[in-house]
Parts: sequence; C-alpha cells; structure tokens
Amino acid sequence: MTDTDAGTSARKTGSRLSTAAIVLAFAAGITMIVIGLRGFGPPTPDPADALLDGAPPGHAPLSASEPVSLRIPAADIAAPLVRTGLDADGWVAAPPAEDTGTAGWYEGSVTPGARGTAVLVGHVDSAVGPAVFYHAGELSKGDRIEVARADGSTVVFTVYRVQLFDTRTFPSEGVYRHTRHAELRLLTCGGTYREGRGYDGNIVVFARLTSVS
Repeated sequence: MTDTDAGTSARKTGSRLSTAAIVLAFAAGITMIVIGLRGFGPPTPDPADALLDGAPPGHAPLSASEPVSLRIPAADIAAPLVRTGLDADGWVAAPPAEDTGTAGWYEGSVTPGARGTAVLVGHVDSAVGPAVFYHAGELSKGDRIEVARADGSTVVFTVYRVQLFDTRTFPSEGVYRHTRHAELRLLTCGGTYREGRGYDGNIVVFARLTSVS
C-alpha cells in the first residue's frame, strides 16, 4: 500500500456523515411517531430498528464528559482518543494516517456514556502495517469496550453486533441514529481493498453502555 493509498483508505473511514445526516437520523424517529398517531394502525416498523436487535439492557446515561482513551481487551486495543471532525468531502475523518495507534472521537456525536450515539473511528491499516482498529472486525457479541473519560469515570459498553457494510449502501440512519440509550459505534475500513481506491466497505461495531466504574 502506498502513502496515497493509505490516504484514500483514511478518507473512507466511517462512511459519509454530515451534520444533516445525524439530524435526519434523529428526526426520523419523531416522524414515525407522528405518522403512527395519525394512522389507523401501528406505524410500519423502521428497518433501522433491526440494527439494534440483540442489544443488552442498558445502564442509565451519564452527563457529557470528553473521552480520553479506549481499551478493548478482546481485540488487544489500548489507544488514546483525539477529537475528529468531517473532512472536505463530508466523511468522518480518522486521525492522521501516521498516527496508527490513535483512535478518534467524532466531536459531532455525543460523548461516550451520554444519551445518544457516540462515534469512534480509527484506521485498520496504513502504509507501514496494521493500525489501531486492525482487529476490530474480530470482536463478537458480549465483548467489552472501555472508554476512560475526562471526569475520571470509565464507561463500559457491551458489543451486540459487528457488521460489514458496503460504502455504497451504508445505512447512515441506522448506524448513527439518536437513541434513548447510551450507544457506541466503532468504525473502520473493511471489505476488499483496491489499489488507488481503498476499501469498499466499513466495519461497524455496535455496543451499548452496561456499566460505569
């Protein structure tokens, strides 16, 4: 993989996500409720809800506090967290490609542990080899994700789904949608790698807050 290829891979991390997409994902739930109230029967099930199937009972959400570091024992991940935003093309930006051991918290999402969906992103590899989320796709239901926060607390999330999505049909609403629980999403590249184009998919790890220490 060349430096240019690594840059292409980084640009695709996390799938395209704009502020409008997050607002739409939250508003979709409100729209569904209104339609249900106006109709003569229950609202049509939202396909995005299926992505939450299998989620464990959740711990009560906490107040906001910026994340500091990430630890995932089952994937041998221990990494500092830095803020990330959107790049010029509207994709969630991972940390710089040379920071292979650093993961990013997308600051347009809630802080991990707060009510809603927090988003963490990281590279799967780089021009020099494996990166921070290289083993993220090997996580399975029941694995723990620990996030240390600036307020001194550590929020623990339990994985309930790991899925690979094609970037062309990435279900942004289902992945990023706001919920009444404290949810977490880990995103990295996955699927088939093509020279000059990067990866054609995104691995998404779904997890819910289950304890606090």
